[in-house]
Amino acid sequence: QLQASGGGLVQPGGSLRLSCAASGRTLSRETMGWFRQAPGKEREFVAAIRWSGGNTFYGDAVKDRFTISTDNGKKTVYLQMSSLKPEDTAVYYCAAGLRNSNYYTARSYDYWGQGTQVTVSS
Repeated sequence: QLQASGGGLVQPGGSLRLSCAASGRTLSRETMGWFRQAPGKEREFVAAIRWSGGNTFYGDAVKDRFTISTDNGKKTVYLQMSSLKPEDTAVYYCAAGLRNSNYYTARSYDYWGQGTQVTVSS
């Protein structure tokens, strides 16, 4: 089970940190991801992290502005978002259960959190 939280309203240029708490899973071999979906658009890859080793991957739209990380003790994945733009507005989802090497594809994941709304607006 994945529980996402931390969304909200933030002004352009601001920061926000999303959390995704995982329960009931062994995470040592997991790759976990964050995706986002704006109204009328497809679900878009944001970032992913390999739990073992900590390798990180980012979508082009968020590279150098967002940081994905983990807290092993809390079994939680974080997405630190900085320099936010209005185009970052979307529902953000965390995902787990990657079935193949295509970490950037939503259909590659088996498990999803419920989503948390991020709105960037002045």
